[in-house]
Amino acid sequence: MLPTNAYIIRSEGNSKLIRPSKRQNDEMRPVSFERGVSMHAEGSCLIKCGNTHVLCMASVEERVPPWLKGRGKGWVSAEYSMLPRSTSERMRRESTMGKVGGRTQEITRLVGRSLRAVVDMKALGERMIMVDCDVLQADGGTRCASITGAWVALNDALHWMAARDMFGDKQVSDVMRDSVAAVSCGIYKGEAVLDLDYPEDSNAQADTNFVMTGKGGIVEIQGTAEAEPFSEEAFGELMTLAKKGVKELTDLQGLAVG
Repeated sequence: MLPTNAYIIRSEGNSKLIRPSKRQNDEMRPVSFERGVSMHAEGSCLIKCGNTHVLCMASVEERVPPWLKGRGKGWVSAEYSMLPRSTSERMRRESTMGKVGGRTQEITRLVGRSLRAVVDMKALGERMIMVDCDVLQADGGTRCASITGAWVALNDALHWMAARDMFGDKQVSDVMRDSVAAVSCGIYKGEAVLDLDYPEDSNAQADTNFVMTGKGGIVEIQGTAEAEPFSEEAFGELMTLAKKGVKELTDLQGLAVG
């Protein structure tokens, strides 16, 4: 028996929902990756997921955090931010306010965790790679786009290092164990939909983010009911959509890095 007030998802075949973008319930927005967009960064990627555009730049540093010194391991971290006019109204830069907002901190940590999940820190050696994710234009799903684009930038930075024999006899595949990508899913007007844009995200009855590896491993799942609870059955449908979306993103990442 389903919980009282739980959302029941109608099957895709019987769906009469018209999404704001006119996409099918299981259809992603157009996704593209442009690599090498920075002449300075060791790895860089501009990812576009529909109208959400995020610039990801990976920097290689010959140091590790103090607590890792002498342990023979490296570190991968990230920073996330939104440009003041990445949204419909200008936001103040957090640096001018003297503090980083809670949302920014949470997404920063999420991107870092996601990347570390697929990197062998010992094989990396005592070096740090910092990936900066700057949202140029936001239309929903900025954290998911940041994770997906950051992996491409990180991959290029690792190849830059390998070309300079920084891994010794190791290959990039010894350091980068898998790919990682993320996608949002939600319940919109009573139906499960894939890859929410802002009009859907701002009106969703439930909003979830799935971070998964190319091999299907789960890195992190974030899920919130915005009004009433949703059922386990509904979550299962969201998970099915997420697997489909991440598979498509993984394939596109593979094509991008060649």
